[in-house]
Amino acid sequence: MRRLTVPEHQARAFSPIARPIADGLTATGAVKVSADLEGRTVLKASSYVGVLRCGEIELRVTPKIGIHRLLWLLGHAQDPNGWRDDDIVDLATVDDLVTAVAVSFHAATRRALSHGVLQGYRTVEEALPLLRGRLREADQLRQRLGLAVPLEVRYDDYTVDIPENRVLLTAARRLLRVPGLPLATHAGLRQLLTTLADVTPLVAGDTPPDTPPTRLTRHYQPALRLARVVLAGRSIDQPPGSTAASGFLFDLNKAFEDWLTITLRRALEPYGGRLRDQYPSHLDTMRQLRIRPDLVWERHARPAAVLDAKYKRVKDDDRPHADLYQMLAYCTALGVPEGHLVYASGDAPSSHTVREAGTKLRTWVLDLSQPTDHILKQASRIANAVAATIV
Repeated sequence: MRRLTVPEHQARAFSPIARPIADGLTATGAVKVSADLEGRTVLKASSYVGVLRCGEIELRVTPKIGIHRLLWLLGHAQDPNGWRDDDIVDLATVDDLVTAVAVSFHAATRRALSHGVLQGYRTVEEALPLLRGRLREADQLRQRLGLAVPLEVRYDDYTVDIPENRVLLTAARRLLRVPGLPLATHAGLRQLLTTLADVTPLVAGDTPPDTPPTRLTRHYQPALRLARVVLAGRSIDQPPGSTAASGFLFDLNKAFEDWLTITLRRALEPYGGRLRDQYPSHLDTMRQLRIRPDLVWERHARPAAVLDAKYKRVKDDDRPHADLYQMLAYCTALGVPEGHLVYASGDAPSSHTVREAGTKLRTWVLDLSQPTDHILKQASRIANAVAATIV
């Protein structure tokens, strides 16, 4: 197996890779493949990080920020109230994000299930030859046309097939598709599937069910928090063929946007209004040019400020003109006086007032290398500036 590593948003050249394998890697969206003048294969990574296997190639796309900080970003976006840094085990020997998630998830589920599989009541509706629970009279008349049996019934079943176990099982199944996991972790995940053999996995594409903490489920919460991080990722499992690729990826553009949305929404709560994500609108009066800003803060039922999350670095000597022009278009179309661009890295923030229009365009920089409480304070400052917008 040939193992290659590329940092996110960077390019590296390698000895030639066979065209079918290169096409398989390209199809995942994680990298773009080209060739340089020396005949080497150049892999340029996008915002996806994770691990892929295609043919004889195992490709790992690594994040620029530390694994612990990135896991906090992913976890906080899924559950800002419940996420704990101590959900992550000692990862001194782990050098990539997906393996870190898998190792931590395995450890958390092992602790959660050490006293047995959690059981609970689930409402079941089905047709039975004998009465159990209550008869669903309307369904009986509609579906059985007066027949005596079978009976359409509803009852509460005490079972392991409850939302908490379904979330854990589905996360384990996804992680087992990841190539190159530590043997102990892979074996532990396989054992988890056996332990939860009577549990139904979630349907692909469905939103995971809510699993609020209770006295009975408190010991499950660390595992459930990590399971939701897993379910936020993207499994790669292309159809069988000579160029099939498999693996697991996290989109850091989406992760940063999700985190910023949750964090600013909480920070803006004291000011009222509503923060809407992926706001649908149009640039032109004929409604032919669609726009969809990442975030729009509404006050008194109308847009008051617009924000865009940018998971990239901004430099003082190379201002992101395209981003600023895009933000100006958003502000003009929505009729708001201020637009805010929030970057994940870079130099000092800046502010620009557009000539004639008077629209203010502000750039903010979050230093994700700082302690988490410092990052949250930075986000609060952005929220305060947004709330100070005068419409």
